[in-house]
Amino acid sequence: MATIDYQQILKSIKEKDIKPFYFLSGGEPYFIDLISNYIESSVLDESEKAFNQTIAYGKDVKWEELVESLKRFPMMAERQVVILKEAQSIPRITEKLMPYLDQIVDTTIFVVCYKYKTTEAKKFIEKAKSKGVYYVSKPLYDNQIPDWIHNYLARKDFKITQKASLLLTEYLGSNLSTVANELHKLTIALEKGTEINTEDIEENVGISKDYNIFELQDALANKDVLKVNRIVNYYGDNPKNHPMVMTISSLYGFYGRLMSFHYLPHKSQDEAMQTIGMSFYAAKNLLRTAQQIGPGRCYKALKLLREYDQRSKGINNASASDGSLLKELAFKLLH
Repeated sequence: MATIDYQQILKSIKEKDIKPFYFLSGGEPYFIDLISNYIESSVLDESEKAFNQTIAYGKDVKWEELVESLKRFPMMAERQVVILKEAQSIPRITEKLMPYLDQIVDTTIFVVCYKYKTTEAKKFIEKAKSKGVYYVSKPLYDNQIPDWIHNYLARKDFKITQKASLLLTEYLGSNLSTVANELHKLTIALEKGTEINTEDIEENVGISKDYNIFELQDALANKDVLKVNRIVNYYGDNPKNHPMVMTISSLYGFYGRLMSFHYLPHKSQDEAMQTIGMSFYAAKNLLRTAQQIGPGRCYKALKLLREYDQRSKGINNASASDGSLLKELAFKLLH
């Protein structure tokens, strides 16, 4: 079988088209866990699991005992499930798997979770595909996360506003397990059919709808001195939730994308999406903001951010707190 998408794998399992071998590899652990957890929870009935489901871990497993488990016949069931987690910790794992694949047991469903890595062993890949499923779980780029959030929620009969999805992306990053966990909280707390907004996120996730990095960026773009000062003071009073290094990093990305946009030949939304690597909604916002912040302001801002990043780390700074530094930085970004 050729390498396929995780949704196709889940669909085939739901339709009882279950293969005897699954090799789940790659840099995004969320999809690997999604598939292996679904197999673990759904393939066998609860009454069958006690004698026919084995969970092993790479650091602890004894290979000979594992192979013996793979070759035994199921008890009072059509098949057994063996899931090997943390397989990436087993040296030469693909070499060790080849003899089993040559004499695979059709009544055993063997799932190998090979996280954070892939293999270049061509013979193994060909054999794995011919015997079952060979899957590579690729991490999403930051610009893909908002669309992934929209699609995740759509499958559960929810919607989300553009601003809310970007807010989640900025604060939760590209770790899909973390993002999915927070989205799950939202789907439990809210009724199906709800369009999730920033108020819902503030109430259920804990990210402020008024004092967040997007509001700060917007206030800086509009030179809204009062709003900038309110947010900066809030950050200074809550340094654990809004560390200086994260604020500077986010602002550096903001001004850096604007600078890149100003040097695009056509300065279009499509060009921003393709060249800078942005989602549809983020590129739309970028076009609007670029009309307010020209390349000169971007250059000045990037220079200031580098300076204050060093000062926040103790370089050329004897005693000023992060809160004081952020106030200074905000003032200079505005003027």
